[in-house]
Amino acid sequence: MHTRARDALRRLVESDDTWAIPWPVVHEFLSCVTHPRRYAPPSTHAQAFAQLRSWLNYSNVITLGETARHVDVLDQLIANACVTGGAVHDARVAAICLENDVSQLWSADRDFSRFPLLKVVNPLIK
Repeated sequence: MHTRARDALRRLVESDDTWAIPWPVVHEFLSCVTHPRRYAPPSTHAQAFAQLRSWLNYSNVITLGETARHVDVLDQLIANACVTGGAVHDARVAAICLENDVSQLWSADRDFSRFPLLKVVNPLIK
């Protein structure tokens, strides 16, 4: 799926469309690519931040974080989907997207389907 993911990201960054990365997704990216049990060898700190900076250097990218509405939106999502434990991370990402009026979240993670207020698109499916 790496080739499909790279191709989807390339189409996005080369378009004129504005796209966004929620900060929790940045943190998860850094956690994953530097994890020694996931990759042998894992990305170094310098490599991981070089990749992050390369994405953030595109003129059509923005980063998203929590807004003043975060507690209320997160509360609603967690209550409606009966979210607990590790799934709270997904609810946080969904809440941030909804607070910032994101039109669609790109994800191959089907767990986001528990948040029907958020339109989720899997860019890896052709």
